[in-house]
Order: sequence, then C-alpha cells, then structure tokens
Amino acid sequence: MELRHLRCFVVVAEELHFARAAARLHIEQSPLSRIIKDLEYRLGVQLFERTTRRTRLTWAGTVLLDEARRIFAVVDQAKASVKGAAAGFRGHLRVALSDGVPQARLATLLAQSREQDPEVEICLHEVSSSAQVKGLQDDLYDVGMTQNTDRIEGLVAVPVWQDRLVVALPARHQLLAYREIPLDEIARHPLVLCEPQVCEGFWQQLQPVLEPVEPRLSIAERVPTLDLMMALVAAGYGLGFSSQARIAELKNPEVVTRPLEGATMLTTFLVRRDVEPSEQLGRFINRVIHADPELAPPAVAGVADVQVLNVQS
Repeated sequence: MELRHLRCFVVVAEELHFARAAARLHIEQSPLSRIIKDLEYRLGVQLFERTTRRTRLTWAGTVLLDEARRIFAVVDQAKASVKGAAAGFRGHLRVALSDGVPQARLATLLAQSREQDPEVEICLHEVSSSAQVKGLQDDLYDVGMTQNTDRIEGLVAVPVWQDRLVVALPARHQLLAYREIPLDEIARHPLVLCEPQVCEGFWQQLQPVLEPVEPRLSIAERVPTLDLMMALVAAGYGLGFSSQARIAELKNPEVVTRPLEGATMLTTFLVRRDVEPSEQLGRFINRVIHADPELAPPAVAGVADVQVLNVQS
C-alpha cells in the first residue's frame, strides 16, 4: 500500500464526492477512481458505497480512515523530528491543544520553554478533545491541555488554569445594565453557542451552568470558532459565552463582556499518560502547573510531588 494512494483515500473519505476530491488532489476523476478500486482490491474490502446520488464510507472504510489519519500523523511527526534534529534540537515534545488556550498564556509558556530548554523542540497540535484523548492513548502526543472533564482510563489530569466564564454582548445591549447577569435573564435572549463536537471540553463545563434554564433557552446559531461567535454577537444575533481572557484578546469594540451571577470559573486540565514522564516532559509540566499560582501545588520540586487526578472510564 503506497502512502500516496492512502492520501487519495483520505481526501475522498473527507469529501464523499469523487469530483470534489479529484479537484482537491489536482488530478482527473478517472485515475482517482482507479486508485480507490486498486486499494480496495489490495485490501480485499469495499471502502465506499456509491450510488447515483451519494458516496458513503463502509464500516471497513471508516476503520481505514482512522488508521490512515494515525499513519499520517506519525509520518508528519517523523518529518518534524528529522527537521528539528537538523536544526540542532536534541528532543521534542508533542503538545495537543483543545478548547482554546489564551494566546498570552501560551506565548509565555513557550517563551519560558525556549529559555529553559532551548534544545527541546515543542510541536503544537490543535485538535478536538476526543482526538486529543485518542492521540495520547496512541502515543501521538506527549501531553495535552483541554477543558474536557471526561474520565479516561490510563490518563491522569491536573487542573492547571482557571478563567472566569463571561457573557459576550453587543456593545449597546440592555443587559449591560447588570454588573453580573442573572441566569434567568440569559434565558430571555437568543444565544450563539459553540458546536459541542468542536468545543467539547468547553461545552462540558458550560452545559451544567445553563442546565437550570435549558428548557427556556433559544439558540440562534451554533458556531465552530470563537471568532465567528464574536462576529455574530457584534451583529446582534445573540449572546455568547467564553472566558474573559480569550474574548479580551480579540479586542472587538462592538462586543462587551459581563460575568454571570455567581462567579463561574472554567478549568483547563493538563492531561498525560499514566506513566513516568521523561525529564523534559516533567520540566514542561511544572512550568504549566505554575502558570496559575492559585492552582499550583505548594513547594513543587518535581513531578513526583504533584497531586494528580486519576481519570478512569
């Protein structure tokens, strides 16, 4: 099985349309169809069900898509490691980011890492929370940062950052009369919410907050990014939610924030496999957990001293 054929399969599986996939790959549709048929012949399975109306993956195709993505992630990491070695790096850390990390906080962490471990290359990957969990389990990532509160067997998590949950409102909204907005008032206005599949961890922490008024909520839009949420809020589509730190970074003059009544906080967790970390990963973990003095354990001398939360399914 050749990697180029596998890459063609992934594009077809993502598009579920041979013409669009061929255009994306910059090849004709006929050779693309032959590549897929050859792949099916070599594997001895049917990967796609094709009718005049649609193309869809078989179960075997779905399994191959997951495996192909894992293969390409490993190949990409191998390329990055080789390039890093050529540039003088003696090690690397694979860090998965989910649910958004404030830019200022991330920049400070990376600057400290470059200063204290200049020979260690840090490779960042922005992925969904579920992809982060699978990547940690498959040893595609060394450590992750997420707001996901699920309990996963074989992983340990440490709460490292807390940020205040705030409501994003248009600049001249009537609820700006409140210094802290009561939850009952939220239910009187349309909302612009994140897609649960995209912002999994954030949604897990937001949902319990909204649960008391959930039957009365009116959801105007669901969006995949904070940028789009801010644009829709500024345009008056509804109210949004995020952390104070992330909204402040976007500096949209047409959007103003107010905290919810009750000072709700969002927690970010550092997640890793439940094994003894390497020295360089241990140093990185300590830098992360000391980023927020309110959450950092006292007198942490090494990773062994850190109190961790064992997560189990």
